[in-house]
Amino acid sequence: MSSNSFGKLLTVTTFGESHGPAIGCVVDGCPPGLAIAAEDFRTDLDRRATGRSRYTSQRHEADDVEILSGVYEGRTTGTPIALLIRNVDQRSKDYGNIVETFRPGHADYTYWQKYGIRDPRGGGRSSARETTMRVAAAVIAKKWLAETFGIRVRGYLAQIGDVVPRTFDWNAVEQNPFFWPDAAMIEELEITVNALRKSGDSVGARVTVVADGVPPGWGEPIYGKLDGDLAAALMSINAVKGVEIGDGFAAVAQKGSEHRDEMTPEGFLPNHAGGILGGISSGQAIVASIALKPTSSILIPGRSVNLEGAPTEVVTKGRHDPCVGIRATPIAEAMVALVLMDHALRHRAQCGDVGIVQPRIPGSVERA
Repeated sequence: MSSNSFGKLLTVTTFGESHGPAIGCVVDGCPPGLAIAAEDFRTDLDRRATGRSRYTSQRHEADDVEILSGVYEGRTTGTPIALLIRNVDQRSKDYGNIVETFRPGHADYTYWQKYGIRDPRGGGRSSARETTMRVAAAVIAKKWLAETFGIRVRGYLAQIGDVVPRTFDWNAVEQNPFFWPDAAMIEELEITVNALRKSGDSVGARVTVVADGVPPGWGEPIYGKLDGDLAAALMSINAVKGVEIGDGFAAVAQKGSEHRDEMTPEGFLPNHAGGILGGISSGQAIVASIALKPTSSILIPGRSVNLEGAPTEVVTKGRHDPCVGIRATPIAEAMVALVLMDHALRHRAQCGDVGIVQPRIPGSVERA
């Protein structure tokens, strides 16, 4: 299995390489009748794109979506939706010096070991360019979830290096290029990222996604748990090295009396579990976080080996991010939305005729 597809009832298959002629995806399983047009993809693709600020890679792609199938007269037909984006700003010559070597911290060596051949241009299939199509596919999922259930999926940059927000305001997140929830700290972030770029180094990040309005009951024990599928989907994003649901690893230091989300007729109290109990949504906000490693493509020389196994030194040139987490928020949102839509369809297929169990407890009193 090549594993370029994920999902059960909502299936997304992506294709293409960073420096190939185009990238694309096929979204299969979307219900018919959803209004969708090429311009609907613009906002989220712009949020993910490189070159929109000086704090990310300066690759400039138009990211214009072509809808090739599955939509007729502006509405989905229930057949596979094929989306295509042409690559227009490839600079393959930037990677000419690594054709015979392996960049440390990259997938160069592992791809070569697996396939016996690799595309060195920007990482080929392992490039973050591939995530463009996940974001495009999730535009469909976000719209369907919002219209069908009133669900809102949104995220923010929760940490960059050792810097964390001092205050939190959702309204600030979309008003700066970092997706940062503390408007008073933007200048501090600018100084931090500019210093990283000047030094030729990079830093990691943490991104948190919150989905409000998810009804209770989604998820399939034991091997189709909602949190398990979210973890797998989020871990599939380039550079992600850790996933947390709710409090995640912070639960290690908590007492049971603290961590358990007590219930009252007015709603759950805290939301340490991140809105999932026993692999099934509780009706609280779904909260998931990812840890992204520092960018491995940096100007500081690093030791490696060439195709013959001889030692060599690698300096990665080209257009790279001092922190990949700066533009990871829309990607993390996308994976959460796609998993939620898949589980919504799966729940409807098996349990759509199950009546509402009373009493239904409202979402958290103390929202995550």
